Amino acid sequence: MHNIPPFYNNDSEILILGSMPSVKSREIGFYYAHPQNRFYKILASIYNEKIPISINEKKAFLTKHKIALWDVIKSCTITGSSDSSIKNVVVNDIKKIIKSSKITKICTTGKKAFDLYNKYLAADIGIDAVYLPSSSPANQSIKFEEIVNIYKKTLVR
Repeated sequence: MHNIPPFYNNDSEILILGSMPSVKSREIGFYYAHPQNRFYKILASIYNEKIPISINEKKAFLTKHKIALWDVIKSCTITGSSDSSIKNVVVNDIKKIIKSSKITKICTTGKKAFDLYNKYLAADIGIDAVYLPSSSPANQSIKFEEIVNIYKKTLVR
């Protein structure tokens, strides 16, 4: 189980769901905290802004762009930060965010989050998820410019 609360507010329009925060994110207490994770670098690139570094900068950036963050998984058995090791999944109650925001688009970062969202949540939520490639440092199969283009097509209104 992780104790990082969902990040959103009433004006959030896009919800980006991961599977389970990395060990580093769980230590720091905020999403995509591993220094080699490309998430904030990707977002800064698509919005032509400087990369947010501190948690407060990241929160301000996300709020400005009406982006909410959370995870599909509330608790599971996991080895380190490896999505492939995830077992015994209990999912988060995503509906509570949807009901108290303006979210109309849900994206997942990575295949595991996408598959779990579709398996456990999609029918109940009623919003199809858009798959985004993982920004994890473990996912080096996709070049930075390519991942930026994919995120941009999906996130920029």
